[in-house]
Amino acid sequence: MLVRYAALNPIHCVLCLWMCWNCCCVQKVQALPVAERRSIPTQQLDLSRMPRHIAIIMDGNGRWATQQGKPRMVGHRQGVEGVRQAVRGCVELGIPYLTLYAFSTENWSRSEEEVDSLMHLFAETIQKDLVALIQENVRITFIGAIERLPPSCKRSILNAQRISSKNTGLHLVIAMNYSGRWDITEAAKAIATRVSAGELDPHSIEFETIEQHLSTRQTPDPDLLIRTGGEQRLSNFLLWQMAYTELFFTSLLWPDFTTHHLCQAILAYQRRDRRFGSVAAAQKT
Repeated sequence: MLVRYAALNPIHCVLCLWMCWNCCCVQKVQALPVAERRSIPTQQLDLSRMPRHIAIIMDGNGRWATQQGKPRMVGHRQGVEGVRQAVRGCVELGIPYLTLYAFSTENWSRSEEEVDSLMHLFAETIQKDLVALIQENVRITFIGAIERLPPSCKRSILNAQRISSKNTGLHLVIAMNYSGRWDITEAAKAIATRVSAGELDPHSIEFETIEQHLSTRQTPDPDLLIRTGGEQRLSNFLLWQMAYTELFFTSLLWPDFTTHHLCQAILAYQRRDRRFGSVAAAQKT
């Protein structure tokens, strides 16, 4: 992200959310120095072949904290800086879409204390960062079973979506209480309802029909998935959408993620030959 934050009174933060970026609190939000804005290592990148949509599984917060001899929530709080770095990098590089896997449906199996702390952290971070995101022309949307989230978290989510809805820069999608199987199941239910009502001929159902009923219908499929933390699996994230996504796995723990690591992943993506099932050009001759 392209901003630093001074300490804000909580009451002022709420006012900022409702009055948007032109309220008095915006004066407390300052842009990064020019030197930091130019620190992204783009020299090796082909700016004409950038991914349109990057998805990230932000893994390793708990292990990072354990390595530091600290509680898991310290890792989650430090992971917020990784989010800021990813957003900042995408804004600077002109990448149109970024989707972050923030909380899966499976994460409810964690301890009640950790889940409650995570929900508080989500709401707090949205409130704290919203003004800066608005300044950077970022549009924020959320996917997942949002209605099942705690009221305070849900209010922050809906407010962020409303306030940023007219922005035309980076489209930041945050997956909250989300799973790929949930997404496909909900799409199937919606399609079945339309068929039952006589609005849709079942024989006319195509791939595009399903895509139009997914929660991600406003965004293209991801070109690049980045997963930190060393695991090499999708963990029920965007299962339909990542049929042809390039996968980049790194052992780096999420709290240590920076714009430099984002560029490394993009560079690896640009070195790959994306054929989408066809034969490479060199093999056709």
